[in-house]
Amino acid sequence: MSIRILLADDHQIVREGLRALVNAQEKMTVVGEASNGRQAVELVDSLRPDVVVMDVGMPDLNGIEATRRILSTQPKCRIVGLSMHSDRRFLSEMLKAGATAYLLKDSAFEELASAIRAVMAGQVYLSPRIADAVVEGYLHGSGGGKQPGAFAVLTSREREVLQLVAEGLATKQIASSLQVSVKTVETHRRQIMDKLDLHSVAELTKYAIREGLASIEV
Repeated sequence: MSIRILLADDHQIVREGLRALVNAQEKMTVVGEASNGRQAVELVDSLRPDVVVMDVGMPDLNGIEATRRILSTQPKCRIVGLSMHSDRRFLSEMLKAGATAYLLKDSAFEELASAIRAVMAGQVYLSPRIADAVVEGYLHGSGGGKQPGAFAVLTSREREVLQLVAEGLATKQIASSLQVSVKTVETHRRQIMDKLDLHSVAELTKYAIREGLASIEV
């Protein structure tokens, strides 16, 4: 029986390359593609894939939040995190969200295929380079700054609002996207600023990028 795979990445050329490589594998089939986290959540509900190859840094809804939402409704789905970031924070939050594999985007495809097979066998797979970074971090300390981590102090909806603010959406656009009132969005933004002790959209944007909630490309 073929492993049904959903690809979630905001770069079409990446999805096309992954699709061709996955479909060339024995007993692996791409059943769908998503260009952002919100679309990935919707497609998982309709397509019910066995595995989602999830880019961590995507617009609209990042891969960490998308992973949380997918597994809250489809707990048997396996999530393979794929990222440009080797920072331990991204790995930690993806694993907390429920991902069972994490690879860097510049890994060889054979490593992704191995990760997919590993998670289907009930195992956790970390790219060797990621594992080295984790060990290094624990040996030498995390060297944290003064600001708290977004996943420790912000609610899921606040993180969602923060990402959309950092991506340049106006308050009305955010309200429309989340199907809430403008006043609700303004309240969330004020609470975010208070919790993080940040005082401008520029500071929020810089913070969101550092925390992996928004992409530098956005």
